[in-house]
Amino acid sequence: MNEARSTHLWRPYTQMKRAAPPLEAVATMGTRIRLADGRELVDGIASWWTAVHGYNHPHIAEAVAAQLASMPHIMFGGLTHAPAERLAARLAALLPGDLDHVFFSDSGSVAVEVALKMAAQLWINRGVAGRTKVLAFRGGYHGDTMGAMSVCDPEEGMHRRFGAWLPEQIVCDLPRTGAETNALDAALTHNRDRLAALIVEPLVQGAGGMVMHPPEVLARIATLARRHGLPLIVDEIFTGFGRTGTMFACEQAGIVPDIMCLSKALTGGTLTLAATVARTDIFSAFWSDDPAAALMHGPTFMANPLACAAANASLDLFEREPRLEQARAIESRLTEGLADLRRLPGVADVRVRGAIGCVQFATSPDLAALKERLVTRGVWVRPFGDILYLTPALSIEAADLTRLIEAVTETVREETQCAIS
Repeated sequence: MNEARSTHLWRPYTQMKRAAPPLEAVATMGTRIRLADGRELVDGIASWWTAVHGYNHPHIAEAVAAQLASMPHIMFGGLTHAPAERLAARLAALLPGDLDHVFFSDSGSVAVEVALKMAAQLWINRGVAGRTKVLAFRGGYHGDTMGAMSVCDPEEGMHRRFGAWLPEQIVCDLPRTGAETNALDAALTHNRDRLAALIVEPLVQGAGGMVMHPPEVLARIATLARRHGLPLIVDEIFTGFGRTGTMFACEQAGIVPDIMCLSKALTGGTLTLAATVARTDIFSAFWSDDPAAALMHGPTFMANPLACAAANASLDLFEREPRLEQARAIESRLTEGLADLRRLPGVADVRVRGAIGCVQFATSPDLAALKERLVTRGVWVRPFGDILYLTPALSIEAADLTRLIEAVTETVREETQCAIS
């Protein structure tokens, strides 16, 4: 690693004083990462869940190259372009119900910020004052920007140090039980005149620990939101585009949220792009002769043509190739391959949904040592907290998936044996 590079870069989620030097990647292909020292690793997490088709897919690369030759970027204020128009229409056709109005941005956190802003201004535009709070759920994670941090778990999440900076929101348990459902209903009743919206990660709370809940829980949340007349924001940044076995996780609960946030796999892991998509009644609250009723938000690289071209190419692949069937096949293989780990002392839980597999330890392991052992076994997996998880490309070959599962099972067995001794 170049010394100047390691001196000047400030890396994510990293205590720079203590961290070991990062591995230097020089090339990617399919589900493999090639390192500067010649080693090749199977990527078990698809670059934070983005590269659903694997790396360097030629169809996406060709689409981006063609767009680069004609128009790499153009401002979206007062101008439009075909890649964005086409992508918005395709997303509206794919999404359930009348989620028809697409606002593009450039990261998942900003997509959440836009959703929160839409919810807040919805009430302002309707002439209703005091709706300044959002109901979120324990274990949730929605991003690292200030508004998004405020709707993350305030106690267990990575943002608890910022409590004094953030607006205080209403936080409840996911309604898994009758008592929790009643508690959520009561919180909605008690705070009804203060609440602008609810926000939830559907089926899987990702960065909160890969905590999973059945579709019935999501359906209960949607029912209560509707009963109390509140917009429901569904954060599909992690779960969207096949990760849970359906194109969007909310399909499994049969719900149509009022606002949906998308990013991560939207471009197939090629370029940064996000979207906040609203139903018609949300959009209608901004449709006015009054300029002040407009949504005053506009990221500089909003609807970047290169990113839109990549996203359109990614959607082509979902149409042409059996990605959802592949996600369900990965689910079966992970369920089978990780099952025996449940019996190990030191393993608290093993859970799988779609192309997501998670092993939870009873106590947090030495993450740096764990990651090093995984790299030694030829795989790139980035455990956090008390979990070791897999979210591979949906297109992963059977041999590479087997290698990932074997590396995880061997490493978990080794870790639990060390803990016992």
